[in-house]
Order: sequence, then C-alpha cells, then structure tokens
Amino acid sequence: MTLPKLNKPFSMIREFHLADWFTLANAVCGIGALFSMMTYLQTNDPRHIYFACGLVLAALIFDVLDGRIARWRQKTSAMGRELDSLADIISFGVAPAVIAYGCGMQGLYDRIVLAGFVACGVSRLARYNVTAESLSGSDNKVKYFEGTPIPTSLLLVLVMFLAAWQGALHESLWLGQLVLAGFTLHPLVLLFALSGSLMVSRLRIPKL
Repeated sequence: MTLPKLNKPFSMIREFHLADWFTLANAVCGIGALFSMMTYLQTNDPRHIYFACGLVLAALIFDVLDGRIARWRQKTSAMGRELDSLADIISFGVAPAVIAYGCGMQGLYDRIVLAGFVACGVSRLARYNVTAESLSGSDNKVKYFEGTPIPTSLLLVLVMFLAAWQGALHESLWLGQLVLAGFTLHPLVLLFALSGSLMVSRLRIPKL
C-alpha cells in the first residue's frame, strides 16, 4: 500500500508575507493580555491589569503596522485578511471583555453584555470581510468603514486601566452596581454595550 506523501513541515509558514508576521504579533499580544488577567485573578496584583492593558495597546501598534507594511510591499491576500480578523477579535474583542470581567464586571447582566460585545465584534469583522470589495473605490482601497472599527475598544481598555490605577475595582468600581431581579449589573459595563452597538451600526467612518 502506498502511503500519501506528507507535506513538508512549515510549508504554510513559507507562504506568510512580512505583514502576516505583524498580524501574528497582534494575536500574541492579545493572548498575553488574557494570560495577564488570569494571573491577576490568581494573585490580585493590579500590575497584571496594567500589563494586560499595555499588551492591548501593543496589539494595536502591530495592527497598524501590518496594514502599512502590506500596502508598502503591495502584498495582500485573502489569508492575510482572515488572519487579521482572527487576531483582532482576540486582541480587541475577547481581551477587553476579559479585562472588564477581571476588574469586577462579574454579575450575570455584566456577562451578558460582555458576551454581546464580543459577538458584535465578530459580526463587525465578518461584515467587513464580505463587503470590503464593494466598499472599495476605483483604486481598490476601502474608503470608509461601516460601523466603528473593533480596535476602538482600546478606549474601553483605557477606562479600565484608569479604574485600576485609582483602585476602583470590584466593589469600588465606578458607578457602583445595581441588583435587578436578584442579579448584578455594573452600569459601567454599558460602555461595552454602546461600543458593540456602534460596531454593528451602519455609521460610516472614513478610513484614514
């Protein structure tokens, strides 16, 4: 019996463009932010919140650079676009939600809002991927975004960083908490509801 010929190791990696490595760095920063929040929940040391927020900022820098490098080298691909979306949902969707949860938004209503925020981010990225071609001009460049880009969640991360810096965590979280039908809602989490709503809106945002 003849065995099928195996692909050479790392053959997929050879297909990566330079920009794709920056996209992967974006994803690694997002994963690092998740690890930092897990460590915070174990140690209660707020420095790990700072690390998590800093890694989301680093992810944004890599996200900006990968686009610039792709345009500079004029090398883009469908795989690169999908890779970018997957990295973004980790760094600017899941990571901010986990940071908020770790900082004290742990009530049932909080979890529903945070899960909805991530779902909006996934939907926003999926819509962009399927409509990018129709939103492009004659030069094949996207002129505007529909809905706010998911990296704008960095503003939410900044809010959480400031809250941690001032010690406004858990019971001391800004705006306090409400108990509705026996379940907890921290009003601060409504910022995530607003951000998610803007991401899936039809609001046109010019692409810089």
